[in-house]
Amino acid sequence: MKIASFNINGIKARIEALPAWLAEAKPDVVCLQEIKSVDDAFPRALFEDMGYRVETHGMKSFNGVAILSRLPLEDVTRGLPGDDEDIQARWIEATVIGDKGALRICGLYLPNGNPVPGPKYDYKLAWMARMQARVQALLATEEPLAFYGDYNVIPEPQDAAKPEAWVNDALFLPETRAAYRRIVNLGLTDAFRVRVPGPGNYTFWDYQAGAWERNNGIRIDHLLLSPQAADRLVDVGIDKGVRGLEKPSDHVPIWAELSI
Repeated sequence: MKIASFNINGIKARIEALPAWLAEAKPDVVCLQEIKSVDDAFPRALFEDMGYRVETHGMKSFNGVAILSRLPLEDVTRGLPGDDEDIQARWIEATVIGDKGALRICGLYLPNGNPVPGPKYDYKLAWMARMQARVQALLATEEPLAFYGDYNVIPEPQDAAKPEAWVNDALFLPETRAAYRRIVNLGLTDAFRVRVPGPGNYTFWDYQAGAWERNNGIRIDHLLLSPQAADRLVDVGIDKGVRGLEKPSDHVPIWAELSI
């Protein structure tokens, strides 16, 4: 089962690029972030014609997450528990039925948090605390779990081409990285890092200042697996070349293959 995560930065803007990547990469399941579309306006027929089931959790103009799956999906839920007043569309869950079993997948778009200090950063940390609670609850089921998405977290200096440029940014502050570690330390595995150590591996390049041309990137899209899913990890990759195509997102897909 090949499962990918891709922050597309607007489905309207990526209406040609996303299907082209899907046709080439052929993932079984994709977690999308920043679809920037209400559910009714998402072009689901386009992807259904490609063989994908489509589940969305959208909102107008901002945020929004989705799951595309060639495999059966069950028990789809939307929204991160813990705050009934939070209306931002940043979390979607579903159980994917594979040939060898089932996988509970959570697609997420974690808040950016800038500017710091301020309410946006407070919201980021509170959201991460809620995610920690949800991860802990799901781990108690002892089922294979995957948490895929744009975390807006640079975990380590090696995950940025120029870490010194990010020291005052919400993505790299000590409090952010500590909150991320608390989630990982519940027992999750960073699927990419366990297979590909070392610097120079990025998933995001800003549109400004020639970041792509200079490879001035950061790794903020992560695939975290429960022990039951990590045991089935076969391969990982970052489809870096997508960033150099016409009308690209500022993110690229990251994927893992699991024996499920």
